[in-house]
Amino acid sequence: MPKRIDNIFRPKLKFKNMLEAYKRASDKKHYNKEVIIYEMDLASNLVKVLKELYSRTYKTSEYRSFTVYEPKERIIRALPFKDRIVQQWYVEEFIKPIFLPKFISDSYACIPSRGVHQAVHKLRQYTYNMSKKNKDFYFLKCDIAKFFNSIDKDILYTIIKRYVKDKYFLEYTRLLIYSDEGLAGIPIGNYTSQYFANIYLNTFDHYVKEVLKVKYYVRYMDDFAFILNSKEECKEVLEKVRIFLEEKLKLKLNKKTNYFKGKQGINFCGYRIFATHILLKQSNKKKMYKKLKNWNKAYDKKQLELKETFTKLASWEGHAKNADTFYLRKKVRKMCNWLYE
Repeated sequence: MPKRIDNIFRPKLKFKNMLEAYKRASDKKHYNKEVIIYEMDLASNLVKVLKELYSRTYKTSEYRSFTVYEPKERIIRALPFKDRIVQQWYVEEFIKPIFLPKFISDSYACIPSRGVHQAVHKLRQYTYNMSKKNKDFYFLKCDIAKFFNSIDKDILYTIIKRYVKDKYFLEYTRLLIYSDEGLAGIPIGNYTSQYFANIYLNTFDHYVKEVLKVKYYVRYMDDFAFILNSKEECKEVLEKVRIFLEEKLKLKLNKKTNYFKGKQGINFCGYRIFATHILLKQSNKKKMYKKLKNWNKAYDKKQLELKETFTKLASWEGHAKNADTFYLRKKVRKMCNWLYE
């Protein structure tokens, strides 16, 4: 049992800390109506929320729901700006300093200096390393079914309690975890949710590294991949993983979970990874070609928003540059009629 931290919550209830949280929450949102209204009486609003947290009268506001369709259809549950400031404060002052040091080096979501591209390049490096030892290696690719909706609130709260005993911190943490009453799991739209999700699976990460002793393993949120020596090892690890997730965390693997020969490459975080190179997924290229067709049609009709389209093209190129796509990017630019007229 790790030593539990105490007396951390109230010492962080300072105006300067909440002001910094507001700056992070409002970054690139200063033209948002809700943010503008809050900023009109900024000092008073921040002092008010500090008093509410200190007196233990703070309550989360009502959620609003909306649907996003990329990369897949999901229902987002979001809180008002006031609550997003408090979540920024909570994550920066407590979650990051307490829990980030406990994450393994092969976990890549929501960690400073780590992200999708770092995860992809680490998996490519691991694939190359394994290919030098065993040309007949296998991938085991796992994905958790309805991850955020399947997180058990009681288990999550218990995990956090293992490390902290400050009653004020735990009271607010409980308020956050159970704020979306009546709904299973944790809301995708909360800033805290991505960190809670990582804390939840950190238990699994340590099981993989310390009990299963898998050397080549990379996780990005609920997508994770193993590089193993054989099909038989994949079957053995998969069974142990399935049992651990179901019994300890009440999670189930989805139907996309599978194992296959290493020479086939692996789809991970939007890329297809091989031992010696990285490609974009075919679905990504198809979407780009469809966008190009629509952009050119709009340009011919003099209806193309050039500034917005340049931004979208640059965003795709930034993503594509992390793969071996020099000729693909060159081809895409040549297909943009509006770049050369």
